[in-house]
Amino acid sequence: MSATASTPAVRLTRRGRAVLVLLLAGLLLAAISLGGADTQAAGVVSEGQRAPVQTVTVQPGESLWSVAQRIAPDNDPREVVAQIRRLNDLESSSLQVGQLLVLPSRA
Repeated sequence: MSATASTPAVRLTRRGRAVLVLLLAGLLLAAISLGGADTQAAGVVSEGQRAPVQTVTVQPGESLWSVAQRIAPDNDPREVVAQIRRLNDLESSSLQVGQLLVLPSRA
């Protein structure tokens, strides 16, 4: 017997290869979907160019409704409020004074 113990080589079974391929495919899909969400939120104008992002700082007494009416007086405020909530990932209509809101580019 030799002083060094030999370790068996690591073998990847068919099931192991399938799990590894599925894991890598899932990671690739997650990376693609996150990259696509970033592009959609920014409002792509044309390939490689982004629409200018408009923001507003919430003032005392302001609500989503009043912001929507101010930025898009000709549009239905309900739709503009929904867009603002979506863009800012707001779970409710509550706002904090000083909060920065991203506004829809075509409000």
